[in-house]
Amino acid sequence: MLRVTRLTDYATVVLTVLAARSEAVLSAPELAELAGLETPTVSKVLKPLAQAGLVDGFRGVNGGYRLARPATAITLIEIVEAMEGPLAITECSLDDNQCGISHHCGLRANWRRINDVVADALRGFTLASLHDGTTVPPPSPLPSARRIDARLADT
Repeated sequence: MLRVTRLTDYATVVLTVLAARSEAVLSAPELAELAGLETPTVSKVLKPLAQAGLVDGFRGVNGGYRLARPATAITLIEIVEAMEGPLAITECSLDDNQCGISHHCGLRANWRRINDVVADALRGFTLASLHDGTTVPPPSPLPSARRIDARLADT
C-alpha cells in the first residue's frame, strides 16, 4: 500500500489550522489544541516544515508559528517532501538510487513516469484547496496513454 506517514498527515492538519488563521502567530500548544493533536507531535512536525520554508517561527513571549507564504502558494508536494524527503514510488525513481539491479532492469523508465504522474497530482493541490475543500479536476491522461477495449471469449 502506498501511503504517507502519520506525521505527514498531521503536518497537513497543522498547516490547515495555520491557513484558517493566516494572520495569527500560534504557539505549538495552541496549534495542538486547535488541531486535536498532542503538543510534542505538533512540535515534531513544525521543525521540518520550518526547515522547508513552509512556516515561519518566532521566538519570545508572543512567539509561535504562521505560514511563510499564502496557503494558495503551498502545494501538497511541498508538504510531503518536507516531511518525507524526495518523492520516490520506488528506489529507482530517485536520481541517486541504491538499486542493485538497475543496470539490467527495464522498469525504471516506467516507474519514473508513474512517479511523475503522482508528483504532478500532488502539485495540483494547494494547502488552500485542502483547507477550503476545493476539488481539483483530475489530470488529463498522458499523451501516450491508450484505452484498450477487451472482451472475454465465450467458452
